[in-house]
Amino acid sequence: MKSQILKKLPNSPGVYFFRKGREILYIGKATSLKDRVKSYWSRDIVNTRGPLIVKMLEEASNVSFIKTDSVLEALILEAHQIKKHQPIYNTKEKDNKSFNYVTFTKEDFPQIIVTRGSGTYGPFPHSRELREALKIIRRIFPYRDNKCKLNGRPCFNAQIGLCPGMCAGQITKTEYKKTIKHLKLFFEGKKTQLVKSLEKEMKVLAKERKYEEADKVKKTIFALNHIRDVSLLKHEVGNKEKETGYRIEAYDIAHISGTNTVGVMVVVKDGEVNKNQYRKFKIRENKNNDTANLREVLTRRSNHPEWPMPDLIVVDGGLAQINVAKEIFKNINIVSVIKDERHKPKDFLGDKSLVNKYKREILLANFEAHRFAITYHRKLRSRGFKL
Repeated sequence: MKSQILKKLPNSPGVYFFRKGREILYIGKATSLKDRVKSYWSRDIVNTRGPLIVKMLEEASNVSFIKTDSVLEALILEAHQIKKHQPIYNTKEKDNKSFNYVTFTKEDFPQIIVTRGSGTYGPFPHSRELREALKIIRRIFPYRDNKCKLNGRPCFNAQIGLCPGMCAGQITKTEYKKTIKHLKLFFEGKKTQLVKSLEKEMKVLAKERKYEEADKVKKTIFALNHIRDVSLLKHEVGNKEKETGYRIEAYDIAHISGTNTVGVMVVVKDGEVNKNQYRKFKIRENKNNDTANLREVLTRRSNHPEWPMPDLIVVDGGLAQINVAKEIFKNINIVSVIKDERHKPKDFLGDKSLVNKYKREILLANFEAHRFAITYHRKLRSRGFKL
């Protein structure tokens, strides 16, 4: 049986089904269906998967599979198929109460939240894996979570493009209903149907000469057909907490008329903040000159070769700040975020291709640097500390 099964399995992501006749005993997902299923016949299967899976293998007579285009789709399809078929060895393997689920709340603007024990879509056995999946999905279909309050002001996720902005009246119930419909199709493992629906929507918009909206739908279709799920691939092979990935460092200065002047460095790596690597700097000179203050902070940062070097540095301001950063870090990409009078991002200076590729991460890093600098500055002020 083993050789016949392995012969038909592809080296691609997907979901596999161990069967006893027509009965489904166990469902799993894989980055490579061939490699994953092959691992069930390893000599140390008892140690790696436990006696329950060994018992399942003794009962199984065949393995079928569904191929997917990405690991993300395999993860979603696995959860949908487990909920649909309730295989005995999946439910035995882990207590149902410890499973994670994705839940759509029943509101005019539904929130998408993670619940434990039960929910709309699931089960997802690994919480970290689910969080990574939701980050990828949210970049394709921005949605509302429990941090989005309908108070007339854009929440943080709305500012960085991960929430459609119902908090500030930027999307109607009807428009958001479409997003929810798309998300439901995706969580049901119906990507083909979802893409067809979006293609139809795009053609209607183009026919109505709503070219900007049609282009947005086109980009969504492209994102669905080119899902970037590197983080899930890392999780699948157990490649965690290594100092790899795209590292962005952002810097900001905070003071009031040159008093209690501070600088900070924050780190965003592979789209996630890394607070363990944040750094604070008490400014020693030129306390009322932001460009000189930035020069001091970047110079002091450059004196720490033991800290991992960034791929991209983000600063506030304009050409003066860009030039200072380039002078100190000659071979590193620099982007400056231009703010309006309300301190909201309105433009960028630097490599446009990098800005387009990492816009969300750049805004996140810039926001975090500003928040961290203000928090540090206020802390010193509250102590009555004078530098």
